[in-house]
Amino acid sequence: MAFRKAKRKPMKSGFAGQYPLKRYAWLSIAAALTTIALKFGAYLLTDSVGLLSDSLEATVNLLAAGLALAVLGVAARPADEEHAYGYSKAEYFSSGAEGTMILIAAIGIAIAAVRRFIEPRPLEQVGLGIVAALSASLVNWAVATVLASAGKRHRSITLEADARHLMTDVWTSAGVLAGVSVTAWTGWNRLDPIVALLVAGNILRSGVSIVRRSVLGLLDTALPSEEQKRLRAILGAYHESGIQIHALRTRQAGARRFVSMHVVVPGSWTVHRGHQLLERLEAEILRSIAGVTAFTHLESLEDPTSWDDVALDREGSGNSAPGNGGP
Repeated sequence: MAFRKAKRKPMKSGFAGQYPLKRYAWLSIAAALTTIALKFGAYLLTDSVGLLSDSLEATVNLLAAGLALAVLGVAARPADEEHAYGYSKAEYFSSGAEGTMILIAAIGIAIAAVRRFIEPRPLEQVGLGIVAALSASLVNWAVATVLASAGKRHRSITLEADARHLMTDVWTSAGVLAGVSVTAWTGWNRLDPIVALLVAGNILRSGVSIVRRSVLGLLDTALPSEEQKRLRAILGAYHESGIQIHALRTRQAGARRFVSMHVVVPGSWTVHRGHQLLERLEAEILRSIAGVTAFTHLESLEDPTSWDDVALDREGSGNSAPGNGGP
């Protein structure tokens, strides 16, 4: 029997209809424009290389938000003849590009910090600069909170990456502000570039994490462990009733999930009975994992060829179902 595609319930985010996440990208763009103005103004007031690093990161935020807006529009496209699984993987290109921009910004900040460490300068108008930078941090914190919630709710890696970047910006800004304050208070001007170097290191770590996650997504990584645990619990109940399930495969593409498996039942079953079993199994998987498309393949317990693909479980040990094995 050939693979059969489960009937998939529409997601709240709506792959078939209008994709509502673009409004969050516009929110991110507005926040980036605001914070760039505030942070660059803070740098001009103080001549602090730490605050300059903060403003450079805000510029990356703007570029990333613009890219996210474009990519979310592509990811919203419905599946077609050429792209039967949809366009949701486009989000990985967005988050990967954002991570790369973060890495470039970190290198630029490090270069500027080293130069300032060699030739330190006193800071100016520190009070006004701190007020401007603090205002920018509050804007980023508010927007990051909204994006993180939306990313988790809609399972969007683009929004999650943007939220993580903004929240990283909040914490690095706090470190920069603390460094600027201590520099102004102690008069030790080399502390400012030292803080900028620490900021560059933190940004570098965040960029590597985002790029790594994007690469794993493009490589068809299996579902997260929590979702796999729920899937195994469902399949384990069927195994206890004498039904064998093997060749289990899972993968994720942006917000979409895909599961495939071979279901082995007694050869005396009618086609109708086997069909009803698969319908029930697929429905349980759909209720447990939102946005999943399930592919099932019905096989006979008595047919030796049904066990020819058990090797798939050994090759993909992370995806094997409980109780697999031949008679």
